[in-house]
This record gives sequence, structure tokens and C-alpha cells, in this order.
Amino acid sequence: MKTVAIIDYGMGNLHSVSKAVEHVAPDVRVLVTDNPDLIRAADRVVLPGVGAIRDCMGEIRRLGVDTLVKEVAVDRPLLGICVGMQALMSRSEENGGVDCIGLFPSEVRFFGDNLTENGERLKVPHMGWNEVYQTLDHPLWHNIPDGDRFYFVHSYYAEAEHNPDMAGRTRYGVDLAAAVARDNIFAVQFHPEKSARAGLQLLKNFVQWAGK
Repeated sequence: MKTVAIIDYGMGNLHSVSKAVEHVAPDVRVLVTDNPDLIRAADRVVLPGVGAIRDCMGEIRRLGVDTLVKEVAVDRPLLGICVGMQALMSRSEENGGVDCIGLFPSEVRFFGDNLTENGERLKVPHMGWNEVYQTLDHPLWHNIPDGDRFYFVHSYYAEAEHNPDMAGRTRYGVDLAAAVARDNIFAVQFHPEKSARAGLQLLKNFVQWAGK
């Protein structure tokens, strides 16, 4: 039986993610675990994340998850979700500046306190449904229409401009990378487990994806 390991470092929306993966792939074993051996043995790995990046990276480094993620991403699919995506970037502005895992070169920026669009002030965090426009032909977009809507909750974002790995783009006052992809890694700023049909389809695609 194929196995999907959801990394538990104390900072993720673990129950919702695991239940969503179980729903789309009932023939797959889903493990929520912090055990490095079980994660290394899994066929696919999910790095979730919620909360402040300083706390997330603190736990990621304390538990050796940064090294583990780099290791498993070499030869199997890895999905980053929300702060799990941000943790894969090089650095975040949050909490005065935090170095991240560095699998992607982009930096994570704050939306700002005076975010506007067409003269209208936008609330931060960016919370709710928004369109995602696919900028890369990728297996994880299979059966998901371009411009489909996903659910976001975040105050920081990965830059879209000059981002060589961007796989999906969203607009909220600024253009932001809604998804990035490289080799065996696909990561999303939105929450697929909260994104109804489109999100479940993306998770189903991930379970079926063999990687690069």
C-alpha cells in the first residue's frame, strides 16, 4: 500500500489535511507523524504549516525537518501547504526576518498596512476565496480549470515578480505566487483541504503524481 506522510512538527492543520487526503485516496495509507524513519519510508510527503514563520522554522530546525525535507524531496513528491510553502523559500520578512529552508530562491513579503486595489483598501490578512491562474503546465493542475478559486488565509506572500518557479498566480493588491514547483516539489499558498472541489482535485493529483 502506498503511503503519504504528513509531517507533524506541531504547527500544521494536520487533521483537516489528513482527512482530505484520505477522502480522495481511500486506498492510500495516510500517516501524521514526526518519526523521521516513517517519513523517509513514505511514497509522498506533505509539509503543512500555520502560524508565525519564526515559530515554524524554530520547530522545523529543532526536529531536523529542514534536513529531512531536503532529503526526501530528491526522489519523491513533496507538497508544501500555506506556511509550509513559505518555509521552503529562502527568507521571510515576518518576525523581523527569518531564514527559511531555502529550496526555492524567492523571499516572502508582508502585504503591508495600506494595501489597496483600484482605490479600495484591502484587509490583511488575505482571507477567503480567490482565483488562481496557472502559469506552468503541471500534473497537479489536472482537471482544475485555469482561474479556479481556492481558499487563502495569509498576511505574507511569496513574490510573483521574477519568480522562476511560479506555477500559479493570484492577485490581492499585489501579484503573488499562489503555487511554486520544481522537480519533485509542488507547494501552494492556499489551503487545498479547505478549497472544496478544486482543492480535493489537487490533492488527488498529488497522490497520483510520480514526481519529475
